Amino acid sequence: METDFQQSEHITHTPAPPITDLNGAYGVVQRLRNRLQMAVRGRDEIIEVLIIALLADGHMLLEDYPGSGKTTLAKALGDCIIDDRPDDEIVTFRRIQFTPDLLPSDVTGTTIFDPNTNRFFFRPGPIFAHVVLADEINRTSPKVQSAMLEAMAEKQTTVDNRTRKLDELFFVIATQNPLDLAGTFPLPSAQLDRFLFKVRMKHIDRASELEILASYKARKAGAGQDLPRCTRTELIHARAVIENAVWVAPEIRECLVDFANKTRADPRVLQGTSTRSLVLMIPALQARALTRVRDYVNAEDVAYLAQYIFAHRLELAPGTDNIEAVIRDCINEPMERLARATLKRV
Repeated sequence: METDFQQSEHITHTPAPPITDLNGAYGVVQRLRNRLQMAVRGRDEIIEVLIIALLADGHMLLEDYPGSGKTTLAKALGDCIIDDRPDDEIVTFRRIQFTPDLLPSDVTGTTIFDPNTNRFFFRPGPIFAHVVLADEINRTSPKVQSAMLEAMAEKQTTVDNRTRKLDELFFVIATQNPLDLAGTFPLPSAQLDRFLFKVRMKHIDRASELEILASYKARKAGAGQDLPRCTRTELIHARAVIENAVWVAPEIRECLVDFANKTRADPRVLQGTSTRSLVLMIPALQARALTRVRDYVNAEDVAYLAQYIFAHRLELAPGTDNIEAVIRDCINEPMERLARATLKRV
């Protein structure tokens, strides 16, 4: 079922038409892509994965050495979003620098007494934002990490026995540096499972690095800031359109379940793929299809996202350290069956 929507070269957000179809949703993708690629050079693949995570209503964990552009990428995403509801106490972007002495209230907010009114009032923490950058999340204690669990899983936070809702768009980009182990607290499996994707950022190529050095002054002066942005409402509507308009064939779901069963039976794996990870993969596959200008999910989407979604969720047996090989071996047979089923349908 081929789609008839086409790429658009010039998309504006003023006045912003309602996002009601895949053309409008793809326009959101283009605006995000254009601004992010202008702000962060040599990271096109990471940018695509970031856009997919945002549109799939997931969260993203970036891992690599200092200075690889993790924080720059997160701040650039926050700058892409226009807050079209300025009166709701939710800001567009907040950065939390995690340290060993951080407290949960530094993340969620706290109740403060006002002597002028003799009343307590709640002061929201930085987690009340559309995009939250959790910088070096593995440097804080498990107690503070647990404060993020409820927020990332249920989009709410509980302070002083009162639960407060976060914004519907709420999106976390966390970073961690695996090279510096001193004073770090590795994320437990339950925390890792809250992240839709875990991405290891590698060194960019020589041409991109030269371009960064040559364009540093222009980017510091605000180059690309005149490119169209997206409103918070447009992103929410785009998510709904993708969920309802991008088709997922039954054979795709069968492929995912068969892959999960393969991982659970593999002797190299102690903890196989969870059902929740399969559920989370469906909207990610739909968002990936949209970025490729399709209204249906195909086998290439499954193959592309498998490493990003499952690598941080599988626990390997002692003596096994090549997670990519395990995923590749487990997915080969289900992908072959998917390919045969696709050919029969054609």
